[in-house]
Order: sequence, then C-alpha cells, then structure tokens
Amino acid sequence: MVINRRNSITDKSEGLGKGILVIGGGISGITTALEAAEVGYRVVLIEQGPYLGGKVSMMNQYFPKLCPPWCGLEINFRRIRQNPRIQILTSTTVTKISGSEGNFNVTLEMKPEYVNHQCTACGDCVEVCPVERENDFNLGLDKSRAIFLPHEMAFPHKYVIDENVCLKDECGKCLEVCKYDAINFEQSPEVIELKSGSIVFATGWELFDVSQIQELKFGVFPDIITNLMMERMASPNGPNKGKIVRPSNGEAPKNIVFVQCAGSRDESYLPYCSGVCCSVSLKQALYLTEKDPEANVKIFYIDLRLMGRHEDFLNRIMDNPRIELIKGKVGKIMEEKETGNMICEAEDILSGIKISAVADLVILAAGMVPNISPLEQISTDESGFVSSEKLEPGIYAAGCNKNPQEVSASLKDATGIALKAIQSAK
Repeated sequence: MVINRRNSITDKSEGLGKGILVIGGGISGITTALEAAEVGYRVVLIEQGPYLGGKVSMMNQYFPKLCPPWCGLEINFRRIRQNPRIQILTSTTVTKISGSEGNFNVTLEMKPEYVNHQCTACGDCVEVCPVERENDFNLGLDKSRAIFLPHEMAFPHKYVIDENVCLKDECGKCLEVCKYDAINFEQSPEVIELKSGSIVFATGWELFDVSQIQELKFGVFPDIITNLMMERMASPNGPNKGKIVRPSNGEAPKNIVFVQCAGSRDESYLPYCSGVCCSVSLKQALYLTEKDPEANVKIFYIDLRLMGRHEDFLNRIMDNPRIELIKGKVGKIMEEKETGNMICEAEDILSGIKISAVADLVILAAGMVPNISPLEQISTDESGFVSSEKLEPGIYAAGCNKNPQEVSASLKDATGIALKAIQSAK
C-alpha cells in the first residue's frame, strides 16, 4: 500500500522491527520487495522519484522478445496493491544508517510532493497551468506543464508538481480547479526514523553523459541523440506517440548511424563494457526499418557482444538488407552545412578503408553508470559500481548498481538478494 505522507511510517509498522528496507523503486527494487513480502516479511520500499518503475518504465520493448514492458510492470503493481506488507514512500531518500544486521536504524527525508492520494488524475489542473517545463520522462524531447502526470501508467497514479518551476501560491490556478482537495502547497520536508532488519540498495543506473565526448557533438547537433532518447521516441507513450523523427525538423530519418561504445571501453570515460548496448542498438535498428521501409541503418561497433540465445537475434539482423554492421569506431562527427545532415568518420577495420557515412539521425549507444548512494556504508570498485564484498552484514546491493545487467538478469539477481535480506532480517 502507499503510505499517507502526513502519517509517520512508525505509526503504521510499530517500528518495523525485523522488516526489510529496499532503497530504489526500479525493477530490481520492486522485485526484491515483492519476493520478500510474499513470503511474509514486512517491507518498506522507498524511491527518490515520484513514481515506481525506474528505467524499465521508459523502455519501448524488452530484448530479445520485443514485447512492451508494461505487461510485466502492471502485474507487479497489482501485486503491490494487493500486499499489505509492502509500504511505499516516494520522493524519499536515506540520509543516515546506523546499527547492525538485524537492528538497523535508518533516517529518511521525504520531500514535499504537494499532491496527495486524493488525486484522481482528472487533468483539470493541467488545463489551467500556465507554466511549461522540459519533460524529463521523455528526456527533454517534449514539454509538460509544471503539474503533470509522469506517464499514463505511473504508479502511484497521481499528478506531480515540479517545485523548481511551479509558481505555487503566486498562481494557485490548480488549487482553484481541483475538486478533490488533492493539492496542498503548505507541505514541507519530513524526516522520519525507522528500524530494519536488513537493507537492500537497488538504486539502479543512469546514462553516461556523452556530452563529455566533444568529437561526438551530442548537444551541439540536434539530430544526435542517445539510445535512451531513441527508446522514448519509439515508444507509443513517447513524445511523438511512437513516430521516430529528426528532432531538428520533425521529418522521418532515412539514413541512420548507430555509434556503439559511446564512451564505453575507453579509459578516458568508462573503462568497462555495459553489456547491453549492442543488443539495444540491434533492436532499435529493427524499430527503424519496421516503421519506415525507406530507412537504412549503419551500426559502427568495436565488438558485437551477444551471447547464447541472442545469436539468433543477431542472425535476424544480419539477414536484414537495410541494416549494415561495420566493425569500426566512429572518431568524429561533422555537420554537412548544405543539408544539416551529419558526416560520421570511421575506419572499417576489416577492409582498412576510412569511411564517411552521411546520416540524418545519429544514435549514440551510451553506457550504464551506477546510481550510487553517498552513504558511508556503500563501497565501490574501480569502475564505480557497488562492491558487494565490502558491504557490512545485513546490507546488500541488487541490480545494475553493482554491475551492468539486462532486465532478465536484474530480476534473477533481485530474487536472490531478497533471500539474503530475509535471512538477515530473521
């Protein structure tokens, strides 16, 4: 259930005692919480954002079956609704942990959300809101109002206010039209204390900032986007309802270049391989060629890293006459001033010939960067991921904050971590 933010969590859980605290409401955190709760343990699941689902909620299709993620997420959300042992706090972070395995003391800070659970998502507030903001769920590819529904399947399903741009009482138009008393600008941050038998960090990942690589011109040319932006663009609930277009002019791209390892496997940026980028680019190449019979795709790669069952998918790509795989790293992107297109320079390693590929859309396959909590209990390895071996007893990490993983691997990992957290909470 979702906790009423006006009530302390300790009022509802009697201090939680031998329960489990899960930090992070993405697919790994949700899985850990459900697996523990469904065998009888009380769980508090906290998320720093206003809704659950994490990066998976931003995807268009899972790999390799190419099915939408919402069927799986909706099933999990229903399981959460039906389980009274799961308590959820959104817009919440951990500021301090003390104690030891079986008896941790945790301090949480809850940011004001200004919209409570009386909200019915009717949309009247959006119609009168005069302030626009960049839509972070769509990675700035479109805009929303200062009060907004993050996306159609958001859980909790209620509107959110961006306090960085909202005029609040200076405007008050949303207050005037809300029939359900769901908006309250008098809310302030809350600090609460709880006890927990074990703690799981499932804080997920962020996309590597490819603007650091000056030669790839991200942020300079509007038609150079990241792989996550491509996923949002292809999604039916994305900025163009699934239509893939050039951000500069709204036209359908015809010549598309994928740049693999954009910052990955590079000692100057990310020395490691994120593991999933190759498969992501291959499925996105299919998005493009299936949506537009005139689209042609070139994928420049260092190595194609697809193992086991993924080889069948690779064969499907190689049989597509409109997708070309080129072993070579793009070292420079320039603008063709007459057309506004990009020229991607690379060396074809197999032939030894230097190539200049013209593209009207370039997709940078950026890698995963772990989203790490600044708490002193978290130790990292040389690549910046959580080092599980250095965590103290009773504290665990699940999912992509300890190594790059695809969704199916994250689910398996989170299930195993739930078992460990249960053993510590006993």
